[in-house]
Amino acid sequence: MDRLTSMSVFVKAVELGSFSAAADALSMSPQLVGKNVSALEHYLGVRLINRTTRQHGLTEAGRHFYERAKIILAEVEAAESFAQEVHSKPRGHLRINAPVTFGINALAPQLHLYLQQNPDVSVELTLTNRLVDLIDEGYDAIFRVGKLADSGLMARDLMPYRFIAAASPAYLAKAPALSTPEDLVNHECLIFSHTSLRAHWFFEGPEGVISVPVAGRLLMDSGDAMIISAVAGFGIIMQPSELVEKYIESGELISILPDYVIPTRPLHILYAPDRRVTPKLRSFLDFIMKKFGPEPARQC
Repeated sequence: MDRLTSMSVFVKAVELGSFSAAADALSMSPQLVGKNVSALEHYLGVRLINRTTRQHGLTEAGRHFYERAKIILAEVEAAESFAQEVHSKPRGHLRINAPVTFGINALAPQLHLYLQQNPDVSVELTLTNRLVDLIDEGYDAIFRVGKLADSGLMARDLMPYRFIAAASPAYLAKAPALSTPEDLVNHECLIFSHTSLRAHWFFEGPEGVISVPVAGRLLMDSGDAMIISAVAGFGIIMQPSELVEKYIESGELISILPDYVIPTRPLHILYAPDRRVTPKLRSFLDFIMKKFGPEPARQC
């Protein structure tokens, strides 16, 4: 007899308490239930159930085998479902969260392409700079900038997050000399109120990594708002490249300290470590990896 079938019959008989109840549930005769259990015992070489005229009871080996058999059968069911879903069409509602600047300037411009490719999927995108809880807040996937804490979530590495320090021509024309990162202490810096950029900016030069304390009279929690002040000539900004580059191309901002490199920060997309990834989530992950840099999945 098929071993998995016999295992399923055995588990059902244990859960329902008798061969006859298992037979009714499985649409087979009690005799066939007994034959499956006997075949399993013969294959394993141990007795799983003590049979009397009045009742059946699990042996010690039967109890251990029952617990493991349940896990095996659940994994088989999950594998079969996964194989079926691989060929299923993505459909349903996706809830996604991303940091504000990345979400507005990098992710949002790509979402219409994903929706065109997946007409049966809808996307709800929320943007915030706080660390949301994927499980408790019901998200399918979240984007996160920076080093990851141990969360038990699945993480896929994306392109490193690049930053640019820049100022307007008008500001640089009237500001003190600026040739090394240390000169920033004499400048008006536009302060981003999240992450370590609030107090220090980092550069890499011939001497290695340099940490420079920065200060300014204007603090904001939105890069898009900060860029307005930078273009207006109020101070120096350090923000992600996707926000700053278009203003450099237009000449409204100028990149500063060209002999120094600003260290990148990690960027990831996170999702729950379920045994089965739904077609809608799988399609979104595949799309993101193509757009923002593919890396194999790993657990964080």
